[in-house]
Amino acid sequence: MAVVSRNRAALLRRCLESIERSTGRDTFQIIVIDNGSSDGGAQVDPDFPKVQFVRLPKNFGLTKAMNIGWRAADGAYVLFLHDDTELEPETITHLADVLDANPEAAAVCPLLLDGEGRPAPQLGALPPDGRWRAAQPSAAEPFAVEYPRGAALMMRVFLIRAIRQIDERYGQFGSDADLAAQIRKASKKILLVPAARARHEGRNEYTTAERADFLLGRAVFLQKYSGFWTGLKARLASIFGPLISFHLGELRFTLSGQKIDGTQP
Repeated sequence: MAVVSRNRAALLRRCLESIERSTGRDTFQIIVIDNGSSDGGAQVDPDFPKVQFVRLPKNFGLTKAMNIGWRAADGAYVLFLHDDTELEPETITHLADVLDANPEAAAVCPLLLDGEGRPAPQLGALPPDGRWRAAQPSAAEPFAVEYPRGAALMMRVFLIRAIRQIDERYGQFGSDADLAAQIRKASKKILLVPAARARHEGRNEYTTAERADFLLGRAVFLQKYSGFWTGLKARLASIFGPLISFHLGELRFTLSGQKIDGTQP
């Protein structure tokens, strides 16, 4: 299990406490990849002696942290989690059981719930447009979805190995969309498991750098899967969109192509 966190020590603590209450806790490892936190998050470490903490010197973005996490894991499956998720005790075993029983599935995800226990925004479209809708399962059986939010996603490690790594041209946004596209390309499925549940805090606001990172990630995705010219148009839109709307902070990042970690795709 790979939990990516940055500057959200209180949320990380609740996430880890929920994992520690999981059924079969002693059968899986937990790896926390901290993306250069400066909020004293290291104070969490002593309270979770069975958790492996990997503390990075700065924010390398979600994608690089995920690659560090799955490479450090020993199992055949890896559950990627954001630090603003909390799992029900049976969630991990439910997900693993569904992967065991469905060889055509490359990944599974729980039903995301909001703070009131209602389905939270979780399902997107490919190519990614930044919009999410809540899943509305009509039965308790797992069902196929095209692109679930990466806040909680369990994957077969061999698929990631087959593509060598999660594409690091993405920074904070785009890696979950890319994984969904790779799974579809391999003629495999992603199954949403309604019996497996996770509370997801989520956010309504993003920083200027994060909004720019999404636009850059979308351009990378479109170039990779729809061709050079489609990607170029998206790249130009990432520049002229912020310019026209006077989001000059965004423009500074999109014009240079600077990702969260300060590099270019």
